Amino acid sequence: MRKTICIVIILITISSQAQNKKWTLIECVQHALENNISVKQSELDVDAAEVDKLTAIGNFLPSLSASSGISENTGLSFNPVTNNAQTTTFLSVTGRVNVGYTLFDGLRNYRTLQRAEISRLASQYRLDKMKDDISLFVANGYLQVILNKANLKVLKSQNDVTKEQITRTQDLVDAGSLPRGDLLEIKATDASEQQAIINAENSIQISLISLAQLLLIKDYENFDIEDEGYDIIDGGIADKDISEILAKAKESRSEIKIAEENVALAEKDLQIARGAFYPTLSAFFGYDTRYTDATSFIQEINASNPTETRQIGVVEATGQAVVSQFPNTLTREVGADPFTDQLWQNDGISYGLQLNIPILNGFATRGNVKRNQVNLERTKYQLEQAELDLESTVYQAYVDARGAFKSYEAAKKALESQELAYEYAKERYDVGLTNAFDFSQSKLRYDNSNIELNRAKYDYIFKLKVLELYFGIPATELKF
Repeated sequence: MRKTICIVIILITISSQAQNKKWTLIECVQHALENNISVKQSELDVDAAEVDKLTAIGNFLPSLSASSGISENTGLSFNPVTNNAQTTTFLSVTGRVNVGYTLFDGLRNYRTLQRAEISRLASQYRLDKMKDDISLFVANGYLQVILNKANLKVLKSQNDVTKEQITRTQDLVDAGSLPRGDLLEIKATDASEQQAIINAENSIQISLISLAQLLLIKDYENFDIEDEGYDIIDGGIADKDISEILAKAKESRSEIKIAEENVALAEKDLQIARGAFYPTLSAFFGYDTRYTDATSFIQEINASNPTETRQIGVVEATGQAVVSQFPNTLTREVGADPFTDQLWQNDGISYGLQLNIPILNGFATRGNVKRNQVNLERTKYQLEQAELDLESTVYQAYVDARGAFKSYEAAKKALESQELAYEYAKERYDVGLTNAFDFSQSKLRYDNSNIELNRAKYDYIFKLKVLELYFGIPATELKF
């Protein structure tokens, strides 16, 4: 009984810990990279590229094939061993082994192997880009949850102040120091803040669900994140010159590498297409054998009467017959030789070289070359466009980060000013020098300043991390 109770307590404790688990940003990013469907699809693309490379390597190996057949013939058929026509029923078995090897094919096999390696690199770069994109999506969703939670804390904190003001105002109204309208104004402010708190709680829940869906987590009710310890950590990226960031981005970003590999792929496709203009030289070797259980007939000397006399002509002058001695043979039916004996008795080999010279194929090869030349030029333009897009994106990220920092600094100053104004209004309201409406407006501006500071802070954090990503820092190594 005690053991059962202990087990139940342990299970309840484990379940409670699982439900109270709060995910960190690093855990969310790692979970997304391991489970996201788009990442898994990109990983499958890498695996497929590895298969293509293996196939390209296999093109350098000789081809080996074996075949065999078994048949039964009834009626007039040719004996596969003696090649004589026979009217009978017999079983025949054939076997063949073929070996082929391409000696020269215009270097197409060699170019195909190079292309497979380039394709594998391009797939890996696409996987890296997908991981960066997913990491940023997760980080953005994570920071959105933190922002919503920070806003909720501000709203609840200020609502506590409002409730205190309601109590104090009630006392002053009861004492006749303030009109009842001030109490109603404060209560109206409290109702508005309660509504804002409910909306903020809904925003937190919605953002948590969105993040959980991105992570493919189904337990929405128990999913939560760690919202403490995230602050602005600047490694000096924002102070670097834009040219330095741009050069680093061109060197490290997957977008440029993917475009470069696409150009290399197009070049290899063009070389492979041109290889079809060259002759193909291949070697072959074949070995075959056969077996049949068909009987055959042989001629042998009659032992009892080995010779016989036959007339072979007539002497024209005398009319005398001309005779000669001939072997006296008998026809005898013999059975088939044993299976293993026939395998080597009836075997044969063939070998040689085969040269295939392309002359005219309806301009198919020439058209394929032209098509690949056009594709090569297209990929070069795409590379140029990718460089321009990256330059534009980096400049935008740089401007956004600096602008977000200025907005954050301005929000801090605005909060300081609004806090002073709120404290001043609060002091005046407490001594009856201002009415409840003016006080609530000052408090509203102070609350909005807190919320705006939170928004500016996390907006700057995210845009700073985007800039760091373009500087070549891996998404999994970004510090928050």
